[in-house]
Amino acid sequence: MKTLLIDMDSVICDLMTEWHRRYNKDYDDDLSVSKLECWDSEKYVKEECGEKIYDYLDEPGLFLSLEPLDNAIQVLERLHKQFDIFICTSSRKYAYTEKEKWVEKNLPFLGRDRMIFAQRKDMIIGDLLFDDAPHHLEAFKEKGRSVVAMDYPYNRQIDVPRVDNWLAFEAFVLERWAYDER
Repeated sequence: MKTLLIDMDSVICDLMTEWHRRYNKDYDDDLSVSKLECWDSEKYVKEECGEKIYDYLDEPGLFLSLEPLDNAIQVLERLHKQFDIFICTSSRKYAYTEKEKWVEKNLPFLGRDRMIFAQRKDMIIGDLLFDDAPHHLEAFKEKGRSVVAMDYPYNRQIDVPRVDNWLAFEAFVLERWAYDER
């Protein structure tokens, strides 16, 4: 059975909308994911915020409040019947527990025992990594393994297959392994 490693933030759930909403409210700005042409969010915020943009990621409750991306839960439930799926996510202070609770609530068919917390996703063994972070995509690819990017402006410099939604990801995976023993 093929193993799929699936990132959580901005792949399964919509981190950017809530993160940017909190920043925009505090700094009277209009930051959105469409404006991020690279991974370094501090380059796109007001000068008085700078690196403090990352402090929002440590606010209790942030990760519990995230909405799933369209079709993410339904596609994961279907793919779960055919593939060995693990959520492979990196985390900050509060996020470990909150991410586990989010998965238990929204993805009970996977559960928290299917979660891997890793800062170096390239060290995790799997047949395919579905992620948005350029550094994770690049490192996994450099090890000669398959990657698919959830397409965002900040990861377009990485030359990998990409999809812009969960239905496209499902089609990609099923087409790729349609004739393989799953």
